[in-house]
Amino acid sequence: MKKKNVLGQKVKAVDSPISYKFDKINNKNKNSLYNIRITVPEFTSICPVTGQPDFATIIVDYVPKQSIVESKSFKLFIQSFRNYGIFHEDVTLFIGKQLFNSLRPKWIRVQGFFAPRGGIPIDVFWQSSKQPNNIYLPEIDFSSLRINR
Repeated sequence: MKKKNVLGQKVKAVDSPISYKFDKINNKNKNSLYNIRITVPEFTSICPVTGQPDFATIIVDYVPKQSIVESKSFKLFIQSFRNYGIFHEDVTLFIGKQLFNSLRPKWIRVQGFFAPRGGIPIDVFWQSSKQPNNIYLPEIDFSSLRINR
């Protein structure tokens, strides 16, 4: 394992997700086809127009190749959106593309389930390519999402 920037270190949360560098861990199971799911039940960002907070549940599914994302590094990345102005659509695609460009997984999908604004929820979905065969992707339990529908 290469030297990590955040694992085992005291670090401050970063102010912006721009140019964030993930810590990665070597995938010891690279000959196996499997899915990793990361769920962020309390995601927050700021509307760039109104300055009001936006709330979401973000779900990331990915099939790793050489690397997996280190969880503390991922948490710091997610926290960097807390005071960052960005639209729902941009959040979802930004998270997916940043992880894709860093990890180069076989496949990745990001789902953003945003709390309603004006009574209308906005859900945004992005994936890198067609879903691989023989991968188990659990259904989303909408009753467990921490946003009111």
